[in-house]
Amino acid sequence: MALDRMKLYGTTSSPYVRKVRVAALELGLPVELEPIDLTEWAKFGAINPIHRVPVLEFSDGRRMFDSQVICEYLDTLAVGQPPLFPPPPQRWEVLSTAMLGNGIMDAAVPRRGEAARPSPQQSPTQLASYERSIRQILDELERQPPAAAAFDIGGICVASGLAYLDFRFPGDDWRNRRPRLAAWFDAVSARPSMTATRHPAPTVPGLADLVQPR
Repeated sequence: MALDRMKLYGTTSSPYVRKVRVAALELGLPVELEPIDLTEWAKFGAINPIHRVPVLEFSDGRRMFDSQVICEYLDTLAVGQPPLFPPPPQRWEVLSTAMLGNGIMDAAVPRRGEAARPSPQQSPTQLASYERSIRQILDELERQPPAAAAFDIGGICVASGLAYLDFRFPGDDWRNRRPRLAAWFDAVSARPSMTATRHPAPTVPGLADLVQPR
């Protein structure tokens, strides 16, 4: 049975969009990226009233929101592929790892937004909070990196978060003192799904980078 044509509204700078694109490629599913300009409030608002990416749209016009929900839905469509969301009890470990990866993104994206504000308007306290959250998550992942044997939703979320740090905060040098996590990330970064979804060259901040959910 032919799969429904699926269109993914998003931007190539979004780690959440990348997460879905990597998942689709790992599952061998045809998902077409539809670039969206988030400054077109009326146009995108008609697609998603939450006004955030990603959005998965089906050929009959139905839409699905939230990167984690979309990834889990795609996992139900794949045939003959290892599941990204395995059954219990392994499922709970994988989802916990996924939440760490999502946590990196959830701190890094608003950190990017705060850092993009004019210096007098920035909140040093807020920036420090984002940076502390990222450090804590990275240290936890260094203690227990994602499983090397499977690139499941946990690994995809962590890889997407780390790639976004390299993309937007190359000066962080997160690999320093985290050799196990760095080695894992270097290995998974060579996967075709990761190389095919690389972030573009860095640009000045814009709404395409700053208005994104989990």
